[in-house]
Amino acid sequence: IGFMAIFSGFVVVVYYAAVMAWSLVYFINSFATTLPWAEDSKGYFFNDVLQISSGVGDVGGINITLFLSLLAVWVLIYLCVRKGVKSVGKVVTWTMPLPLILLVILFIRGITLEGAMAGIMAYVTPDFSALWDTEIWLAAASQIFFTLSLGFGIMIAYASYNKETQDVTGDAWITALTNSAISLFAGFVVFSVLGFMATSTNVAVSEVIASGPGLAFVVFPQALSLMPFAAFFSVLFFLMLLTLGIDSAFSLVEAVNTVLYDKYQQAKKNRIALIVCSVCFLLGILFVTKAGLYFLDIFDHFVTNFGLVIVGIVQCLAVGWTFGAHKLREYINSVSKFQISSWWDYSIKYVIPLVLLLLVVIQFYKEMQTPYEGYPGWALSLGWLSVIVPVVIAIGMALKSES
Repeated sequence: IGFMAIFSGFVVVVYYAAVMAWSLVYFINSFATTLPWAEDSKGYFFNDVLQISSGVGDVGGINITLFLSLLAVWVLIYLCVRKGVKSVGKVVTWTMPLPLILLVILFIRGITLEGAMAGIMAYVTPDFSALWDTEIWLAAASQIFFTLSLGFGIMIAYASYNKETQDVTGDAWITALTNSAISLFAGFVVFSVLGFMATSTNVAVSEVIASGPGLAFVVFPQALSLMPFAAFFSVLFFLMLLTLGIDSAFSLVEAVNTVLYDKYQQAKKNRIALIVCSVCFLLGILFVTKAGLYFLDIFDHFVTNFGLVIVGIVQCLAVGWTFGAHKLREYINSVSKFQISSWWDYSIKYVIPLVLLLLVVIQFYKEMQTPYEGYPGWALSLGWLSVIVPVVIAIGMALKSES
């Protein structure tokens, strides 16, 4: 199970760094006299930044600009993790508060824009019919796994440096509530700007809403270009994306590094960090080819919708049934101010794994009915391999340890 978690995090950080490379390109170009995406943000992203090919089967060679940007990103990540938690701790003192400060600045600017309230109302007005869509629930589960770093081994890696008397429940509440509050707050920032964009272009808010890369690298940059002091707020926005990305990336890398530190204690931490970062960089070159976006989309879809959720299921089974949910709860209560009762046992043993399993089964059925985004079978098989291979290896490791 530990291998499955670490493998999932390893795959994610390999392609995630490519997104940071895009952010770095935008951040640098935000200092231009005229924002290069002002006239055609969609064309700029797909044609100028990505230089995207005709399809996943047309790799089209390496995008040199993104290649150099990816190299710079991995140098930054290496500098963050080269001394383990010591260097990570120093970096976090800057990279944690900085994005929040930038988010507050963007929020203040956003709500003062014309049309901001229209965007905010679109954000806070619920559509309850969406609750019947299983893809919404799976996307929500994947988002929580991602944003709370569940299923990657990150929390376990960092927790291993805590004292045994650390307040587990208190930390869990603080982490979950703070994370959710910031996520919701970020929504107000995004939708206030989208409301302004809709008003400026005289269209409905629903017409400018996008998701994924389209929101961060097409719609939002276009909206920023329409604002007064566009370059200044573009610098702030992409600096925020970079700092948030660095935090996420070095956490994923540190989880891998921690496992290797524990196994090869005689090796120097900076050497292990250099090897891991170098391997990730070399594998990540696939995602800065001209077909990189297609490969990124495929791997991200399968890892987040299947890989992480499966890890979550087996972790619940291991804790709930093999180790014993009541045993872990008793330990947690012994070190925590806030006590959790027997409902937690039933959640870990039954509710969470059954709900996650149901979502995975439904999503698998849909995948069999309609291939994801119409990609060819050979391309989708790469995504399936990212899910199946760690499961097979994990089973093999378990059988070997039994023998």
